[in-house]
Amino acid sequence: MKPRSLREALEGVLRPQELAQIRAFDLVGDIAILRLPEELLGKKTLIGEAVLKVHSNVKTVLLQTSPVSGVYRTRGLEFVAGEPKTETIHRESGCLFRVDLAKSYFSPRLSFDRLRIAKLVREGEVVTNLFAGVGCYSIILARHSPASKIYSIDLNPEAYRYMCENVRLNRVGDKVIPILGDAREAVKGIEKADRVLMPLPEKAREFLDTALTALKPEGGVVHFYDFGREPDPFSPSLHFLKEKSGRRVELLGARKLRSYAPRCYHIVLDVAIS
Repeated sequence: MKPRSLREALEGVLRPQELAQIRAFDLVGDIAILRLPEELLGKKTLIGEAVLKVHSNVKTVLLQTSPVSGVYRTRGLEFVAGEPKTETIHRESGCLFRVDLAKSYFSPRLSFDRLRIAKLVREGEVVTNLFAGVGCYSIILARHSPASKIYSIDLNPEAYRYMCENVRLNRVGDKVIPILGDAREAVKGIEKADRVLMPLPEKAREFLDTALTALKPEGGVVHFYDFGREPDPFSPSLHFLKEKSGRRVELLGARKLRSYAPRCYHIVLDVAIS
C-alpha cells in the first residue's frame, strides 16, 4: 500500500530522532528540493526515493547544497533521485513558468505574496520590477491586475531568457517588458512608475535610490523586501526607509513572508513614498 506521508514511508528506514529532522521540501513543477541536516546526508538517496514513492507528481528530487548567493542568485543543487534534470514548468495562479533551478532562482513560497500584490494594483498603473528573475511577479501582475505596463528587469542572462519565454507562454507581451541589465541603469531609460517592486531582500537597501529614481516625481508605492527579527521585525526597515529616502514615507502594510531562522523572517513593507 502506498504510504500516506514521507515520514510514514521512512519509518523503519530512519531512526526516530532522524525522522524528527525531516522538514517540508519545496516543490517547483515536478521537482522536489530537499534541505537536509548534515547527519542525514548519508541517507539522501533513501529519502529522495521515498519522496518519489509518496508523491506521484514528483519526477526529480534534488538536494540543496548551498544557500542562494552570488550576483545571479543561484544555489548549489545535487541530483538525488528520479530523472536527472533541473528544468521544469511550474504552475501558479493560472500561469506557467519554465525555469532551470540551477541557473536562476525561483521560490514557490512567495505565491501568496505575488497574488496579493496583484490585487493592490490600480487601473492603468505602470509598475517596475527591479529584480524580476524568470518573471513570476511581473507575469502574475499582468494576468491578475489592471496594470497597463510592467517593466521587468533582471541582471541574470539565464533568468532573462526564461523570463522572455514565460512572457510568450502566458501571452502577456502586451504588458510585460523584459529588460536585461543592472536595475540602476535600466530605470534611467524607461518611463516613471506608479509602483516599484523590490523582491530581493539581500539587495533592497542597496537599491533604495534606484527605486526612488524609478518612481514618478510625485511618488508612488514601493514594495520593500527585507529581513526582520523578533520582537520587532518591521520597525528597523521602516526606520531605514524614512531616514535614507529623505521623503515622506507612509506604511500601508507589513507582512512576514517566511521564516529563514529562529525568530528571523523574510518580510515585505508596502509603503507610499511622496
